Amino acid sequence: MVPGSPGALAELVAEGKIRHVGVSNYDVDQLQALGRHGPVETLQPPYHLFRREIEERILPYTAAHDIGVLVYGPMAHGLLSGRMTPSTSFDPDDWRAKSPDFTGETLRRNLAVVEQLEGFARERGISLPQLAVAWTLANPAVPVAIVGARRPAQLDGTAPAADTELSAAELAEIDTIVADAVPVWGPHPEGM
Repeated sequence: MVPGSPGALAELVAEGKIRHVGVSNYDVDQLQALGRHGPVETLQPPYHLFRREIEERILPYTAAHDIGVLVYGPMAHGLLSGRMTPSTSFDPDDWRAKSPDFTGETLRRNLAVVEQLEGFARERGISLPQLAVAWTLANPAVPVAIVGARRPAQLDGTAPAADTELSAAELAEIDTIVADAVPVWGPHPEGM
């Protein structure tokens, strides 16, 4: 077996050297190609209220093939923290300082959506971060949301999301609120 080849992963599982095969940022074609060499058990894609493209093909595929999904970025790179304003500036070494997702009209437009989401959350007695994570977990194909934090206290606002259930009507209202949002793609290697 050639080291680094897709078959090498299946061989490592068969030898007991690894237990499972999981991937990050794969699309359906890549999952299918790797799946020909053995089972892929988990996928880690980006997913948040401002980035939903995995709903089209990836989540239906993972659900149909019993692939566990652990989404990352449910806070939309801080946009859904509720702490950003139109005058927010980032350190020069922060990728968001150069990102069109976090500057100019795109930021202003998305902050207007965030403000509406904050009001929606407040009416339900929850925080915006809690709403953001609960929304990702409301998708039946998403059992896990990976939430980044720089300090343990930052998890206080998101941990309760595991016990927050959003009704179909609430999810529909959220869809209406984010209809005017501009997609936020996140860091790209060329901008890092």
